Amino acid sequence: MFFYMYLTEYINGHVHLEESDMCESDGKLFLTEAFSVIMEEILHKGTDSKEKVCEWKDPDQLRALLDLDLREHGESHEQLLQRVQDVARYSVKTCHPRFFNQLFAGVDYHALTGRLLTETLNTSQYTYEVAPVFVLMEEEVLRKLRSLVGWSEGDGIFCPGGSMSNMYAMNIARYWAFPQVKTQGLWATPRMAIFTSQQSHYSMKKAAAFLGIGTDNIFIVQADESGSMIPEDLEAKIMQAKSKDAVPFFVNATAGTTVQGAFDPLNHIADISERNGMWMHIDAAWGGSVLFSKKHKHLVSGIERANSVTWNPHKMLLTGLQCSVILFRDTTNLLMHCHSANATYLFQQDKFYDTSLDTGDKSIQCGRKVDCLKLWLMWKAIGTHGLSERVDKAFALARNTGARSSSHRCATFCYVFRVERHVSWKRCATVCNGFEMRFLLFGGCVRNVGPISGSMYINHAVLKRHLAQWVLVK
Repeated sequence: MFFYMYLTEYINGHVHLEESDMCESDGKLFLTEAFSVIMEEILHKGTDSKEKVCEWKDPDQLRALLDLDLREHGESHEQLLQRVQDVARYSVKTCHPRFFNQLFAGVDYHALTGRLLTETLNTSQYTYEVAPVFVLMEEEVLRKLRSLVGWSEGDGIFCPGGSMSNMYAMNIARYWAFPQVKTQGLWATPRMAIFTSQQSHYSMKKAAAFLGIGTDNIFIVQADESGSMIPEDLEAKIMQAKSKDAVPFFVNATAGTTVQGAFDPLNHIADISERNGMWMHIDAAWGGSVLFSKKHKHLVSGIERANSVTWNPHKMLLTGLQCSVILFRDTTNLLMHCHSANATYLFQQDKFYDTSLDTGDKSIQCGRKVDCLKLWLMWKAIGTHGLSERVDKAFALARNTGARSSSHRCATFCYVFRVERHVSWKRCATVCNGFEMRFLLFGGCVRNVGPISGSMYINHAVLKRHLAQWVLVK
């Protein structure tokens, strides 16, 4: 009793530890009114095709408008609500029908409800005793995703984004090939060789650098005109690596490249991987969702032969950021063996429940955000059939809005500016960037611009349930 009174009354004679009822009441009122702003400015206006995608300002203007300075004393209720209004007003509305800039967009209200629940419950997903609902939920969602890949068993974990999922894959592959690396480090390994397409995601380079393998040990495989890896060049690059006394251990195939939406020939790559004793990873962050579609699933034929798969439901499935998984075909608990540190204050083996449910030691993190709820709740709401329809519609929109070509293979399309001999790259880039600037300044559309062999492109990811008409004005 004395200890309780001591805590709740004073420390050093003056400091109250308990918040006043007034402070809590003010906070609840602020939350209620701020949520009204969110509903109106982001979920109503921010999804209305008649409204702007963004209210673009130069950095110096925006700094002044936002008043970012953090001061000694707090602000009034009215000032704080104005801050919420300003954040909503000057942010890019990624839920808007004309936001095409990235491979995520739109809003699913069931998934959003899951995100709100996640934030409110504010738990960390590492042990069953702290997150019982979410440990079981993650287990079931991962099981279902693995079954779509074609695996009846396996492992997996939710990661903070596709780049981290790819890094997990490379780290597990290295441990699989050279288990001594966990305790003895890179001194105990030979020179390792990684293989990936020239159109693959840049996270492969980041992973190689972060893990100490080195970007010079990535052998870049050529892609064809459509953006797909050329298997014959993969074989040539493997021979080249061996001639340099490097050990081929990891090949990364891509299912849905960032720019062209290309799918690598997975069965061919699997054949080569098996012949050379390599770990085959598939970065299906963008294209993995075709597994829901009977119509488009053939694009990832052979995916079940991979050792690991990255998949981002926050992209084509609209779960919202972030929602990324790394899936493993392995049944020997490689994920745990590779990452475990056996922290006894968290992962005791004599608990009153099945400690195999404590997944935290599989992760390279300690605290890990709950990312399964938004996907689970959305899946519960519309079912596998609804997710299949969502994927099919995204493909149909891209095909109809883009080249209207029956060979169009993903939910992206590019307007390509061909570079003629008499036109400089600099001039072409200026034209494309001019389009981008005009769209941003008028707030009418947000898209992506970049180079691709011999061309400049304006890229769209078409994920919306409806596509607003837009006109390109000279």
